[in-house]
Amino acid sequence: MGVLVLFLLDAIREMRKYSHHDHSSDVHLNVEMQHSMRLFRAQRNFYISGFAIFLVLVIRRLVTLISTQANLLAQSEASMKQAASASAAAKSLMAEKNTEKAKEATEDATLGEITKLKDRIHELTAELNREKKDKEALKSQAESLNKEYDRLTEEYSKLQKKITISGGAGGKGDSKDD
Repeated sequence: MGVLVLFLLDAIREMRKYSHHDHSSDVHLNVEMQHSMRLFRAQRNFYISGFAIFLVLVIRRLVTLISTQANLLAQSEASMKQAASASAAAKSLMAEKNTEKAKEATEDATLGEITKLKDRIHELTAELNREKKDKEALKSQAESLNKEYDRLTEEYSKLQKKITISGGAGGKGDSKDD
């Protein structure tokens, strides 16, 4: 990132250096063409380094979004496994309750455990639903970020074509204002 900023600053310095040029009539065409070429290279380097910095920031953000999405996915899978084991435990406790109807003291304890497990299942399903909503929100955010990236890439290519067309058409001494 620091190297890209250094390239950007160097390109700005070069653009300033070559943008203040006198177009006097006694200057040879060769010298003027060489000056225009250096100005074009400085502008090209400015745009390339600026876009590279932008891409670094976008890629860094995408990496953080993908890693948080992976963490949320792992958490939701763990919650699902925990809910499945809790429901299996609840089913086994219910089957055990049916076989031991003669023992009322044990029955009260199992009913208490079953209600606790059902409450836990409800809590886990609610947590799973929240995790699914968070996952969907992250997915939609990633899609919107991807659409924005595609739009910016398309805009960049249009600008690049416009620069290429205007660079080829206005060759002699036209100066560009950013």
